[in-house]
Amino acid sequence: MDSLSNDINLDLGQYELPRFIAVEGSIGVGKTTLAKRLAKTFNYDTLLEQAEENPFLEKFYRDRASAALPTQLFFLFQRVRQLQALRQGDMFQPLRIADFLMDKDPIFAGVTLDDNELNLYRMVFQQLTLDAPTPDLVIYLQASTEVLMERIKRRGNAMEQHISPEYLTALNDAYTDFFYYYERAPLLIINATEIDIVNSDADYRNLVEYLLRVKTGRHYFNPAPHG
Repeated sequence: MDSLSNDINLDLGQYELPRFIAVEGSIGVGKTTLAKRLAKTFNYDTLLEQAEENPFLEKFYRDRASAALPTQLFFLFQRVRQLQALRQGDMFQPLRIADFLMDKDPIFAGVTLDDNELNLYRMVFQQLTLDAPTPDLVIYLQASTEVLMERIKRRGNAMEQHISPEYLTALNDAYTDFFYYYERAPLLIINATEIDIVNSDADYRNLVEYLLRVKTGRHYFNPAPHG
């Protein structure tokens, strides 16, 4: 790999690429779309959440209280199975981009489960994730509840139309709190409200150039959008 894909035409020779990138953020913020574009740019494999495989998800969006625990546990087992498959094939040899971070999985649990369910979930989580790999870079996409609601409406997923602004606000608050204390890997926090990193090549190029310089610590990407 000597260069990035032709859509932004950057030379990779001057950079040391992160081998494992995790993209995170609330529902509708664009993490899967960004993960796929980065994977194409870097010629990386993707490790994506398979929400359509969760048989409890539709019921969860209609009635969170009755389906929260099985929904959460299904996603937990799914992610652990994906990471275990990678580890069996040598996690540190392939180049990967994931649209989830294992460490943040309890965020949704904390918002949706009652105290007894949460205690059970935490016990299972701790046992299953003892050897979960740490990314070389974590990207956290931020956007306001209003922006998330509009994007969810625009993409037209029937199940997601039951999501309330109150639930998204609670998730946003939980994400903010989680990443305020997160120190396990280099962290890039992106304000995804104004910029268009999917359709604007200029915005996307700026992001790629910035993230390739992130090696340690916490960084913020909050540029003005291009016209």
